[in-house]
Amino acid sequence: MKTSTITLFTLFFIGILAIGQSQEPKRWSVEKANEWYDNHTWLNGADFVPSTAINQLEMWQEDTFDPKTIDRELGFAEGIGMNVMRVYLHSLAYKQDPDGFKKRMDTYLEISKNHKIKTMFVFFDDVWSKTPKIGKQPNPKPGTHNSGWIQDPGDPASYEASNFPELEAYVKDVMKTFAKDDRILLWDLYNEPGNEGKGNKTLPLLKKVFGWAREINPSQPISAGLWKWDLTELNAFQALNSDIITYHDYEGPEHHKHIINLLKSHGRPLICTEYMARTRNSRFSNIMPILKEENIGAINWGLVKGKSNTIYQWNTPIPNGEEPIEWFHDVFRQDGTPYRQDEVDLIKKLNGKQ
Repeated sequence: MKTSTITLFTLFFIGILAIGQSQEPKRWSVEKANEWYDNHTWLNGADFVPSTAINQLEMWQEDTFDPKTIDRELGFAEGIGMNVMRVYLHSLAYKQDPDGFKKRMDTYLEISKNHKIKTMFVFFDDVWSKTPKIGKQPNPKPGTHNSGWIQDPGDPASYEASNFPELEAYVKDVMKTFAKDDRILLWDLYNEPGNEGKGNKTLPLLKKVFGWAREINPSQPISAGLWKWDLTELNAFQALNSDIITYHDYEGPEHHKHIINLLKSHGRPLICTEYMARTRNSRFSNIMPILKEENIGAINWGLVKGKSNTIYQWNTPIPNGEEPIEWFHDVFRQDGTPYRQDEVDLIKKLNGKQ
């Protein structure tokens, strides 16, 4: 969700280290990871939250779960050939109603399957508001990017070991329920660990969630995306324990190509799980063709303009709520009209839809 200065030497070192060291026994082999990836058509899609939800809790709580909007908006994605969505869960929605939460996950997955779209679920997240709360979620702040997005489990909750047993029960129950579900592409265990100044405080929970996932041993691969290269210990752990290498990059094409070339040192399939920030020169026009040519999964931030306000730049609010001259993220308006017709034409072309 947020970007940072990249230390390319650190990234290169991690790649070399990954080749040279033996891994936890249950980690997928390079051969298995590549065989899995080769069995899929080129993966592309978006980080998805329905336009009627300001955050993960509003998406998943019973009172505000909105299958009609989900169905309509995934239809927009299907229409341009997208075949995967990255979707954030939230432990508090599970805590509030475990069985109902899993039933809503199943409903989402069935809607997604009907649109020929696989799902990449995200468990934990270190980005934005530190204090998630069950119940009615706040209204968006006009013109403010992700004004209501919430961390999971929060700060200091994410590094308080007393919370770990409850989080373990959540992760294992959800993953065991869907461990052989072919509607799920991949489990993304932790979004941007160490963000919001947490740094290595996140490392204990990151290690735990990988351990919990390995105990369940799902049929789907597991990963946690690389995103900030001066978090050396976190990066090394993520790189050395992910079955598929996932990463974020919101920079222009020259920088993105450097990242790709260095990540190739792992010898594993690559999926970019966040990119496309127009005002930073990360665009569909200059990044997506590179990812297609390199056979790297391409998941951009945002599908439909909505309550998350991700058409606005990070930390650059427009207090009167006017639409920015150039959208930061997102592809469609709520009625399905593309923000830019040339962009959806390109996506369709890369997907063989025209």
